Amino acid sequence: MRSSVSSSARERKLPSAAPARRSFALTGRSRAFDPTREAIRPDIADVRLAEKVFAPHYAEAVPFRLVHDAALRADRKPDGGVLVTLHAGDVFELLDVTGAIAWGVAPASGFVGYLDADALGQPA
Repeated sequence: MRSSVSSSARERKLPSAAPARRSFALTGRSRAFDPTREAIRPDIADVRLAEKVFAPHYAEAVPFRLVHDAALRADRKPDGGVLVTLHAGDVFELLDVTGAIAWGVAPASGFVGYLDADALGQPA
């Protein structure tokens, strides 16, 4: 004879700490994204855009305060076009650092770009 306690335990579903998964469908036409306004690269995208774009990896932005002024550039190259100059104390939402170059979002201006990683202070 089975115990009713053990069979009840097997049938009861335990609550999960993980949020419910959402599913997405790829529908409609693709659209072009402006890489200076939307944090999307071929290798990574801001997780806040996960419902809009498929990427091999997503990153959650970490806000940092700048310790000195820095040029936010459209590409990694030091001579790349400057989108905006960020100032000491401004917030920069970091998504990726490769070598000495940081990539992310300047929320005050809405621009996405690259800056020298040595401008980043402590997380805000």
